[in-house]
Amino acid sequence: MKPPAFAYHAPDTLGAALAALAEAGDGGKVLAGGQSLVPLLNMRLAAPAELVDINRITALDTLEVTAGGVRVGALARHSRVERSDAAAGVQPLLRRALENVAHPVIRNRGTVVGSLAHADPAAELPAVLALLDGTVEVRSATGRRTVPAGAFFTGPLESALLPGELAVSAFFPALPPRTGTAFRELSRRHGDYALAGVAVTVGLDEDLRVATARAGYLGVAATPVVLDLTGPALAAQEGRPAGECDWAEVGGYAAARLDPEPDIHASAEYRRTLAGVLTERALRAAAAEGGRSDS
Repeated sequence: MKPPAFAYHAPDTLGAALAALAEAGDGGKVLAGGQSLVPLLNMRLAAPAELVDINRITALDTLEVTAGGVRVGALARHSRVERSDAAAGVQPLLRRALENVAHPVIRNRGTVVGSLAHADPAAELPAVLALLDGTVEVRSATGRRTVPAGAFFTGPLESALLPGELAVSAFFPALPPRTGTAFRELSRRHGDYALAGVAVTVGLDEDLRVATARAGYLGVAATPVVLDLTGPALAAQEGRPAGECDWAEVGGYAAARLDPEPDIHASAEYRRTLAGVLTERALRAAAAEGGRSDS
């Protein structure tokens, strides 16, 4: 299969890329890793009039790690972020999610920000960014803006990016001390999109009881779903340490609040049940990690 004809731009500066996107308007599309875009082009599910290849803009190939979080530039590959011990030390969910993204050959080329801009509700990184209340920095020829994750994902394969805009980086905030994280998903085959998945954070107080619990879901709705599970977790632990919390009860609470759609791979009820089981397992693991981090 061959893609439809398009005009090709290969700028080597951000300014030139933004100028090309401004001129292209609605007909412009950005090429970074291309692991999602190229198949869509070849199957003619996407037909941009102009393609702006940003791979020569070395200023976008950045990975900045600070105590406050991890900022990933638009050309940072999945594999680079996955292998960064510094990034994993500040925000472990990045590595844990990226380990589940397709296969190594895909991660060697695909980009973190490109995955976010693609806004696939079955992808891992949008759920992580939404759970962490992260942000996406967007640039255009006329200015810049910072979009919170809660407003960035607007529908299946739809984001808040406007014609002429480029997502130049994403910020994944760090978490407070005594906070554990975990990521769980289930797919039919390793590397496939998950039937359902969840990223969680569990924060503990000084007595190692649950103080906060949150979960971000993929594969269960048109956009990432974030649930605050603090109330159910507090009720389920009944004043006991987090290790003795009835996490199955919390998983059931979460499942009851999800409304997935059925498809050829799984029924809605199966996805709901699966999400509840994955939530229970992830919360238990995150709570254990939070307890260990205090030692």
